[in-house]
Amino acid sequence: MTKKAFPLRISADVLAAIQRWADDDLRSLNAQIEYVLRDALVKQGRVKLVQKVLTEVVDKDPAD
Repeated sequence: MTKKAFPLRISADVLAAIQRWADDDLRSLNAQIEYVLRDALVKQGRVKLVQKVLTEVVDKDPAD
């Protein structure tokens, strides 16, 4: 997924509240803003939530 930088003007109070929320969820401020926007889009039916999780299992050689 390609990320695009976007300048955002936001009130200091809203920014502080989102920062506290991000801290509670152990996310960066940027990740929290993206999470909130994506959640709103899904709830409004604007996009479908599709998330792929890739897990690679690697056998470790005990000799390593």
